[in-house]
Amino acid sequence: MNKLRHLVCLSLLFCAFSLASATTVIPPSFAQMVSQAELIFQGTVTDVKSMWVGQGAERHIETSVTFRVEDAIKGNPGVSYTISLLGGTVDGQTLEVTDTPKFKPGDRDILFVEHNGEQFVPLVGIGFGRFHIQHDARSGREFVSTGEGEPLGDVTKLGRAGQVATTDTALSPEQFKSAIKAQLGGPGK
Repeated sequence: MNKLRHLVCLSLLFCAFSLASATTVIPPSFAQMVSQAELIFQGTVTDVKSMWVGQGAERHIETSVTFRVEDAIKGNPGVSYTISLLGGTVDGQTLEVTDTPKFKPGDRDILFVEHNGEQFVPLVGIGFGRFHIQHDARSGREFVSTGEGEPLGDVTKLGRAGQVATTDTALSPEQFKSAIKAQLGGPGK
């Protein structure tokens, strides 16, 4: 009986370690992000809804985040686009997935989308595929920040340590979108 408990405990530890390491993501480079993305667009969150989906053992919470598309950079997301994320809160029950970006109505983002509806976070590199557009009240300018909330100063440093920028030196949304288009090979792709 003692050996069985020990075996069960070891199995549970192994499963916990496997799940914890499953969300470890190597930050993609800028070139990888642009090439892997099926869609890249700038949009504003208009709606966030969490709901139960599936039946029996497959039942889980998913959150749908709908964006008003303001600028399609790669692909054709249409005028509105919805991504589906694993997790959320419904009727006081929460399913939280580590590193999943949190969205709220009014958020303005540039998203690198891949495999929407097929993976638990349909963004390239999970949180790395979200760039938030922020407004600096001091200078009055808009700038782009990474998924970790750091101002984005140099796209060539994405995926590597040393991304240092301030709100004054961070890329504007237009500068970032220009860099994406240049990586794609021009504004028409």
